[in-house]
Amino acid sequence: MNELIERARAAMRGVGGASQGRVDELVTAVAWALYQPHNARRLAELAVSSTGLGNADDKVAKNRRKTFGALRDLMRVKTVGVIETDAARGVVKYGKPVGVVAAVTPSTNPSATPVNKTMFALKGGNAIVIAPSPAGWAATEATVNLMREALQRIDAPPDLVQILPQPVTREATAELMRRADLVVATGSQNNVRAAYSSGTPCIGVGAGNVPVIIDASADLDDAAAKICASKTFDNGTSCSSENALIILDAVYDDAITALQRAGGYLVGAEDKNRIRDKLWVDGKLNRELVATDAAVFAQRVGIDIDARDGNNGDSDNNGGDIDSAGKSIDNAARFFMVEESAFDPASPFADEKLSLVLTVYRAADFDHAVETAAGVLSVCGRGHSCGIHTQDRTQPPRLAEALDVVRVLVNQSHTFGNGGSFNNALNFTLSMGCGTWGGNSISENLNYRHFINITHLVETIAEDKPSEEELFGAFFAKYGRG
Repeated sequence: MNELIERARAAMRGVGGASQGRVDELVTAVAWALYQPHNARRLAELAVSSTGLGNADDKVAKNRRKTFGALRDLMRVKTVGVIETDAARGVVKYGKPVGVVAAVTPSTNPSATPVNKTMFALKGGNAIVIAPSPAGWAATEATVNLMREALQRIDAPPDLVQILPQPVTREATAELMRRADLVVATGSQNNVRAAYSSGTPCIGVGAGNVPVIIDASADLDDAAAKICASKTFDNGTSCSSENALIILDAVYDDAITALQRAGGYLVGAEDKNRIRDKLWVDGKLNRELVATDAAVFAQRVGIDIDARDGNNGDSDNNGGDIDSAGKSIDNAARFFMVEESAFDPASPFADEKLSLVLTVYRAADFDHAVETAAGVLSVCGRGHSCGIHTQDRTQPPRLAEALDVVRVLVNQSHTFGNGGSFNNALNFTLSMGCGTWGGNSISENLNYRHFINITHLVETIAEDKPSEEELFGAFFAKYGRG
């Protein structure tokens, strides 16, 4: 650990005093390492083969889209030297490194998240040491090697990016966190809590469990298509994936039909019981079912082979099928909808599922829908996010005012919008802060601002001192001076 940290500090000294242009070259180099199509594909396939989570095509898309979007954001901002001048207030701000960053990364994104955090770290002139999930080590190590080669290519110190060697243990990760200058933790809540306990300044992110409301005014086919695309992306591994749908009673049946057309399969009572019995083992998610393809999930759970085309197992065989290897054929069901007659915090279906299972609730009216969403978030995911599909512009503000979440997405595919999008204003990231509601220190998307210290150069300005009457007058008029 001494060697890792010292090499990181030496690498930082090697780029100390670099111009903004040079720093931006470092960021672009590591971004290109993952964005290149053949690298994105190779690392995606390695991630799936080593972790068993998600699917390669979607991981390719994630590797490239998140990297491209983050690079767009980073190329538009200053982080070194003078980053802001406010002459009217007599303040000049200087960006400076935070130091060596310890980055804890999850098995669900063993390439995209390390590159994302590395780009943020390098943008501030920092070095980074990545502590991957043991399951994701092979893919992360290959990713780190590519980033190091990219830095060498532009004559930059490769030790700006390092990885904990195998075996990655809790003890090694804890020691890294203690010795670093900043810890940024993404992954299980156990990892996040350990990071906050390290004694080092820390940024952790909260758990997801996204509830999404389908309002009576929603464009149902548009909502269904977006929900399907979001829920099925990378087999539901994203913390921003929808976990609960809350549908207004007035459009409930039509919405279910639209979701079935989009690829949803509405399970019956027996299949619901099978899912409950097998998706959770001793109260924990079953790794044999998490992030698996729909056909594999159906086969392992024991859902009837007729769960093919979103038609509740219509036996006329007009959809796809599942072969002996558990692979989907033709238009097989893409995700599974489980109805709950009422919200029950004790039901496992109220929790995050990290799979292609979507819990569905019926709401009598909008107030009931908001109440149900709050209930879901109270089980897991408080502070993270929620969504709504509606054409009534009065509804989203009501949702934002009522719920303790950092993000409320309107008429969007949640997985693609929550971590930044080309058609919304959120920063591209793979780490979503959840505020104090989720036990986090930030209530925004993790971004470059969290990887710089700021020195304020302060000059005097014309005195800005109001009178007592200006400050206390209204209060005295209403309550007196006491």
